[in-house]
Amino acid sequence: MSARIDLYRAAFDETERPLCEMGEFRISTFRYASGVEALRVRNARGEIILLPFKGQQIWRAIFDGRDLTMKSMFDEPVDTTVYLETYGAFLIHCGLTGLGAPGPTDNHPLHGELPNAPFQTAWIELDADRQTVVIGGSYRHTVAFSTNYRATVRTGMTAGAALLDVSLAVENLKQTPMDLMYLAHANFRPADHGVLHYTARYDAESVRVRRSIPAHISPKPGYAEFLASLAEDPAPHHTLAPDLAFDPEVVFTIDMLADDDGMAHAVQRRPDGTGDYIGFHPAQAPLATRWICRTPDQDGLGIAFPSTSEVEGYTAEKAKGQVVALAGGKIWTIDMRMGLLTAPETDEMVHRIARVRSG
Repeated sequence: MSARIDLYRAAFDETERPLCEMGEFRISTFRYASGVEALRVRNARGEIILLPFKGQQIWRAIFDGRDLTMKSMFDEPVDTTVYLETYGAFLIHCGLTGLGAPGPTDNHPLHGELPNAPFQTAWIELDADRQTVVIGGSYRHTVAFSTNYRATVRTGMTAGAALLDVSLAVENLKQTPMDLMYLAHANFRPADHGVLHYTARYDAESVRVRRSIPAHISPKPGYAEFLASLAEDPAPHHTLAPDLAFDPEVVFTIDMLADDDGMAHAVQRRPDGTGDYIGFHPAQAPLATRWICRTPDQDGLGIAFPSTSEVEGYTAEKAKGQVVALAGGKIWTIDMRMGLLTAPETDEMVHRIARVRSG
């Protein structure tokens, strides 16, 4: 048996209220003091807080008693569309008409219009037979003489699981092609001495550090030299030693390898043996962007953001041929999995990654 519940902004209040239950699932609604609507979705392993009308962001992800989400300066989401004025979610969908830091000739905001887009519709799908809950939402973005698309996000949870299945479908509603850029900004909390494992060749050709410094960050002395050393050999960043200079941030572009099922995998193995995981299809997003930010105020790890391009802005990426051309009336999709692995699951994933790398 399955059911769908359509969501409306008026149903969200500052007092958290139960909405529905199914098996081990408990779903409630509330509104932050800032006015942003939120859904809390619980299963036996933990919970997520999802913002159904604000970019379909996953604001928090907590499983097995551990908050997977990066540390930030924001206690709650802010009712703004400015990217850096509300920050710190577990997952932010970025794009679609621009991506990354805009260059001198770009007119798109940092990471595009999608991160805090006001989704017009949102809903919940309950499937009692499969014991799954899916949170969905749709956003239509129309600019005369320019852009007309519909983006649909779906975030799925399964009973007894600590992994999320996330998908995005973008339909070009024009009769002519549209340029599309996308990045899934999945922000885990890094662990001191955590070790990164991922399906790529661990060399400077396949793991490329960004040497340019965007305008929104202010580097400290020695930062350029640290980047230069990683450009020669990226391997030292695989162990997140506390003394490495990831302040304010270090960004890599990675050519990921896929396994026999077409999936690329990346995991942070934490000192306690558990893992933070993300997987995606390189056929859908050919690159991974790695983002590491370790400062007293912000502590975040993008293990492998599924990306259609690098993050130097629309004009630069268009010149590289890294912008997707989506024909009129066609749909572009991406499917991802992310969340927590137990220690045995982490061991198995590390072995799987090693097999892909050795093949």
